[in-house]
Amino acid sequence: QVHLVESGGGLVQPGGSLRLSCVASGSIVSGYTMNWYRQAPGKQRLFVATITSRGTTNYADSVQGRFTISRDNPKNAVYLQMNSLKTEDAAVYYCNVFILGNYWGKGTQVTVSS
Repeated sequence: QVHLVESGGGLVQPGGSLRLSCVASGSIVSGYTMNWYRQAPGKQRLFVATITSRGTTNYADSVQGRFTISRDNPKNAVYLQMNSLKTEDAAVYYCNVFILGNYWGKGTQVTVSS
């Protein structure tokens, strides 16, 4: 069983920064592609960023240049550094991994408001 626990969300003003964390059960972070998704109220869950086991990263166009995904294998953790936040970045952010099926955390709320 895979467990993912996100943290680090909160309220931030436009232009501010937040760092989200996702801690996984077991040593899966080093061996699998880890992803961040987000879901705003009334909208579909959308891809945000991914990092492969080799460290290759990819981002949604909407966050390219502002967000950075990274991982810490010994800590079984994946991070999402979010800079220059915009109101449209407000959403619940979810950590995801596919291992014979999709696994999701419960999410962490990010609110961007002045």
